[in-house]
Amino acid sequence: MFSKYKKPSAATAAPAARPDDKVTSIAPAAQPAAAQPTVTRKAPQAAPAQVAPADKERKRKERMGEIKLDLHRVLLENLNLSALEHASEQDLRQEISAIASEFLEERSIVLNREDRQTLTSELYDEVTGLGPLETLLQDETVNDILVNGPQQIFVEREGKLELTDVTFKDERHLLRIIDKIVSAVGRRVDESNPYVDARLKDGSRFNAMVPPVAVDGSLVSIRKFKKDKLGIDDLVNFGAFTEEMAAYLQAAVATRLNIIVSGGTGSGKTTTLNALSSFIDNAERILTIEDTAELQLQQTHVGRMESRPPNVEGKGEVSPRDCLKNALRMRPDRIIVGETRGEEVIDMLQAMNTGHDGSMTTIHANSARDGVSRLENMIAMAGIEMPLKAVRSQISSAVNLIVQASRLQDGSRRMTSITEVTGMEGEVISMQEIFRYQRVGLTPENKIIGHFTATGVRSAYAERFRMWGYDLPPTIYEPVAAE
Repeated sequence: MFSKYKKPSAATAAPAARPDDKVTSIAPAAQPAAAQPTVTRKAPQAAPAQVAPADKERKRKERMGEIKLDLHRVLLENLNLSALEHASEQDLRQEISAIASEFLEERSIVLNREDRQTLTSELYDEVTGLGPLETLLQDETVNDILVNGPQQIFVEREGKLELTDVTFKDERHLLRIIDKIVSAVGRRVDESNPYVDARLKDGSRFNAMVPPVAVDGSLVSIRKFKKDKLGIDDLVNFGAFTEEMAAYLQAAVATRLNIIVSGGTGSGKTTTLNALSSFIDNAERILTIEDTAELQLQQTHVGRMESRPPNVEGKGEVSPRDCLKNALRMRPDRIIVGETRGEEVIDMLQAMNTGHDGSMTTIHANSARDGVSRLENMIAMAGIEMPLKAVRSQISSAVNLIVQASRLQDGSRRMTSITEVTGMEGEVISMQEIFRYQRVGLTPENKIIGHFTATGVRSAYAERFRMWGYDLPPTIYEPVAAE
């Protein structure tokens, strides 16, 4: 029946049932008939009947899982995997369906149409995709996928975490999917190297940590890659910031101010950086440097670089600092670093100070002032012997603007502050906040009530904006009262 993608040397029949295969060798209709007298005698006991539906569903899932495991083994034995690279999705699904039907018939397993379709779909995901994770990756409402061992998978929707009913068969199943992901991008994860940072085919960020470091089973986190790039207008419509703030940011990017996007994990730093990059002129040469390529720049002249970890022998590492040093020799107009988190900070600041105006990066910090302190700490960690005043002078002359992105307690993401770095006053970096998000209270549904407002401080770069043709109206800096 199925020969188009079958291995030439494989037997046409599925393997015989194993003696210990209790679930797959018994038709589902046989057990209730044999147990009927016992159920009749115990009918007056009402308490157990309350948990029967959940117990029945659990047993059904276990049974389907064992059938899928056996069928997956049969598929690997029969399918010519090299020929599948050129097979269409429809042909492959038909082939899997044919193999599954023959397998179920030989084992005398009876399944309804819905279960058969589900089984075929899951087997297709196992062969070509990422198994149980595939349905979550296809779900447009899911932003993050978080796996805590084979039996516990969470997702984030609209800023809130939810436990799903998706599970892996066991730890070996989960490890096989992890290995499938990392090997596709030339990386590895095992006991000697128990953690890995990689990306999926669609660009989603993937991080995994396996035993023995992960105590209760492998830990996986996937930050999904947005297929539709969010622009400034989209973020304004979502309420991330206002049109006045967008006009100010457009002027800041177009007049080549050096910008740092600061925020915590999942606060929308990369999304904000992507949106800001849309204001860059199409004639400029841009070089991007990232650990995992996530930026989606739409300009014509973009060179993308991605760092690389060391190989098994501990050689071949290409750090973000190596990429940044090389980028300076490649005649960039702007350099965009996906995230600054280590010793590359000193090269980034020097690039901003030496003719690469308009460069941008992101850092982890809770406020603009904390962001400056974090830059100081990263310079210290790089082993650079510099007086503190010299470090701060370097930062104040390199960084012009700090945009603070935050994820609030109700799951919403807001640009909570736009702060200008105006220079030095003695040994302190002077800063002034131009816009902020003012929180007012909470609704009964725990939604945050607040509004964006200017602080009343006129931009220190207003004259620069005017000279470049961005003469912003004075009203843009006037405070807005709460509605």
